[in-house]
Amino acid sequence: MSRPRLTHPPFLPYALLFLLIAGLTRLALALQTGLDKSPLSLWPGLFLRGIGFDLAVLAWLLVPMLLWAALWPVRWRNTRWQGGLRLAIFFTMAATLLFGALSEWVFWEEFETRFNFIAVDYLVYTHEVIGNIVESYPVVPLLAGIALLAALPTWLFRSRIRAAPAPAAQAGWRVLYAALAVALPWGAWHLADVDQMQFSGNPYANELAGNGLMTFIAAFRRNELDYERFYATLPMAQADRILTELGVERQPLSKALKPEADEDETFNPQRVPFKRPPRNVVLISVESLSAKFLGSFGNPSGLTPRLDALARDGLLFTQLYATGTRTVRGLEALSLGTPPIPGQAIVRRPGNEHLATVGEILRRQGYETLFLYGGHGYFDNMNAYFAGNDYRVVDRTDFPKSSIGFANVWGVADEFLYDNSLVQLDRAHAAGRPFMAHVMTTSNHRPFTYPDGRIDIPSPGKREGAVKYTDYAIGHFIDQARNKPWFDETLFVIVADHCASAAGRTKLPVPGYRIPLILYAPAMLKPGRDDRLASQIDIPPTLLDAMGLPGDDHFFGLSLFEQGEENRRAFISNYQELGYLKAGKLVVLGPKQRVDTFRIDANGNASPAEPDPRLRDEAVAYYQTAFKAFKESALKIRAKDMAR
Repeated sequence: MSRPRLTHPPFLPYALLFLLIAGLTRLALALQTGLDKSPLSLWPGLFLRGIGFDLAVLAWLLVPMLLWAALWPVRWRNTRWQGGLRLAIFFTMAATLLFGALSEWVFWEEFETRFNFIAVDYLVYTHEVIGNIVESYPVVPLLAGIALLAALPTWLFRSRIRAAPAPAAQAGWRVLYAALAVALPWGAWHLADVDQMQFSGNPYANELAGNGLMTFIAAFRRNELDYERFYATLPMAQADRILTELGVERQPLSKALKPEADEDETFNPQRVPFKRPPRNVVLISVESLSAKFLGSFGNPSGLTPRLDALARDGLLFTQLYATGTRTVRGLEALSLGTPPIPGQAIVRRPGNEHLATVGEILRRQGYETLFLYGGHGYFDNMNAYFAGNDYRVVDRTDFPKSSIGFANVWGVADEFLYDNSLVQLDRAHAAGRPFMAHVMTTSNHRPFTYPDGRIDIPSPGKREGAVKYTDYAIGHFIDQARNKPWFDETLFVIVADHCASAAGRTKLPVPGYRIPLILYAPAMLKPGRDDRLASQIDIPPTLLDAMGLPGDDHFFGLSLFEQGEENRRAFISNYQELGYLKAGKLVVLGPKQRVDTFRIDANGNASPAEPDPRLRDEAVAYYQTAFKAFKESALKIRAKDMAR
């Protein structure tokens, strides 16, 4: 008996639809990026490589169809409703793929990268993310447009789709379909790897070559990267020796909190620029406050008059760098004083309770320690992390409704966060306890909405309006705090959690991590400007050093008041690349034990440089030891040290 002939493969319309939309998405993102960032000379390579990635993803997407063809009963293959079902499947697939393309466009606009682990995280927090999308974009018109675009090819090719042959039902064909359902993904798994995107020295072209679905799945799998498996390593004895030479002598918490402080752990006005030790600390981590927004850093737009005044009257650090590109990275650095480890921030990881954070250390010395957040603290596991590390958590759900004059999906407007924070600080002072409060803002975030009448940019005011409102709210908070009995005894620390954007021509563009740090305590601290290179992880030990309290030698970070020339370095990272900035060079550690070295000019531009063995070993020593310390619970407080 002759085998039936197929006019074309039964799944061809769906395969062509996927390849067309994937290719057009890549083209649209390339055009949006521009030739200045992704030169035309790289386009042949990125599109050819991109087609390969698209085919690899298609191999997986065909599996359900192949299994259907292998298992679907014969009597259901040519019924009258099959034509309508094919049209419905084609339309649904077209709409889904177009929605994915639109999502990629929006994600690229924000991060200038294909889907990565941030997109994976966002799926967990649907309330905030969907709310952010609804408040930032015309969702209904966009969805209607997707439906119309999906309906167009469905209508134009309806006859061909209806008439597409059903998969052959003979046993031989069924076996072939089943075999392909196994062979195609197996081949794609072994032939295509997301690391193959790195075909050039241009990160934009490398990202454009990828396929969003493939990078999403890869990010899902790699959300936690094992440093010792993927990155360059050193013998631990050598790593420990290097850190000791750099002044990192992390002590067990029991030693750091012993009743009798060492001489160098007491307040010394010869070492720190304070007239007397601050009794209280208010640490404000400002959402997405890039240094470039401030007039103090040369911005001519006048967006930050209040912050610029505080910088003039306080101690401004001009060369401080954030450790990462997300709030959780900033919170990790500002509370735990540790370099970033690959994958998720420690704030998001299991087993992150009872760590030696600033909150743990100060709580055991009689301080009221607070984490105050204007949003819902379940987002990014913030509440669980801070509550598990001896901070008293106060978030949006704890604010009286009457105290919230404006809010968006991310949280209450900053001024109302500060109002509620003042209530908590007054209570701590009235109880006779010194306090350390970590205040996390939300207003400088898309959809960039805020109360009317505060600034001269109407809401929503895009990034410029959000920055100016953020500045207004901080100034208003300081004005109110001046009237409090605890003001003259309090050190205000103003720093960003991360920059507004960290996109650039390299994976770790140095200017994209530069953030302001202002220490403000007019009754105790002389105004000044400090241009030394420093990291976010140096802030926790700096606070303890300024207060003359033990515990500053527990962190990987070093007090800014004790650093010598050999200690000045910064750590910058994304979810995979780990950077070590020192002496005008940037060492970047990447998966597959990759180590790259760049020379950084005065403007922050990077150019490839010869390897520097000493800097390479320093970078590995820091990151390897930080990963190992968390993995082996060396950052935790031991049970016998937990008794007060």
